[in-house]
Amino acid sequence: MIHSKMMQSSVLQQSPACILQPSVPFATQPMLSSRCNRPRSTGIAASRHAKPWGPTHGPTSAWPCRRAVHVRPAHAYEEEGATTLPEMTGTRIVVITSGKGGVGKTTTSANLGMSIARLGYKVALIDADIGLRNLDLLLGLENRVMYTAIDILEGECRLDQALVRDKRWKNLSLLSMSRNRQRYNVTRRHMDELCSSLGALGYQFILIDCPAGIDVGFINAISPAKEALIVTTPEITSIRDADRVAGLLEANDIFDVKLLVNRVRPEMIEAKDMMSVKDVQEMLGIPLLGAIPEDPQVIVATNRGEPLVLQKKLSLSGIAYENSARRLVGKEDFFIDLGNPHKGVLQRLSEMFQ
Repeated sequence: MIHSKMMQSSVLQQSPACILQPSVPFATQPMLSSRCNRPRSTGIAASRHAKPWGPTHGPTSAWPCRRAVHVRPAHAYEEEGATTLPEMTGTRIVVITSGKGGVGKTTTSANLGMSIARLGYKVALIDADIGLRNLDLLLGLENRVMYTAIDILEGECRLDQALVRDKRWKNLSLLSMSRNRQRYNVTRRHMDELCSSLGALGYQFILIDCPAGIDVGFINAISPAKEALIVTTPEITSIRDADRVAGLLEANDIFDVKLLVNRVRPEMIEAKDMMSVKDVQEMLGIPLLGAIPEDPQVIVATNRGEPLVLQKKLSLSGIAYENSARRLVGKEDFFIDLGNPHKGVLQRLSEMFQ
């Protein structure tokens, strides 16, 4: 049974207040506009008979293409420790959702959270899936989870006791919702109080790994968020679920919504067997944050409990996650040309004058 509301509130308020420094405004990208103001010319059903999914509508036509130049290998950060935090006002709470399961929400949460922490920000990751938590496995923290958010609400521990700090990057912490036990009556008010307490501890980014589906777990997870990142794949079933989730986010007053297209396969796009990133973006009418190519290293990194962005030799998907994290925090970065990511200088100059 849950303790009284006064006990829940007092436990959450034990975290000391944190005085945040005045901020330098971060860059706001022009593409991050409200989805509801963007016209939607075609629906999902009509898109089956729309323009072909060939190379002219592939990943190279949706954005300016330049190779990533801001990415540093993981070993270059080992001695830094991220002791100086970038200045910003308040706490940005971003929910990572999709509606459909298996599209890469947890992988995206782990890699974006780690990348933002490497940029120097203080980041908290919340695994909001009460019954099936996996975020601790991807971060290699499964053996260190002693308390969860359920224990906080029951008054068995404090918030700082339930937070698991990453040993590689001290400014990254994980808060799990459950220890794989039965469902618990977590409410929207509980989620709001947890995020408020994390903000009081000085966390600048709170990323919520939303459970699959659109039931009560989804509603609770999106409750404290002001921003949302929808993860989808270039499949018609995943896109329809993403479109449904986008409508629910708007109904809950979350209008700052971004899109991340995962598991993109350029060779299938060229063979007209898969929708391009541009096609997916036009169907959903959501500003694009990034596109992640299909990569077998995802399985290797998951089994090792190490995010892709920490590999000493970054794969193409690791670079794409790094660049997406930089755009999420407001830094300018370029999209990767998934069709030919290793273009030389002469090849790029020749394309400019064509």
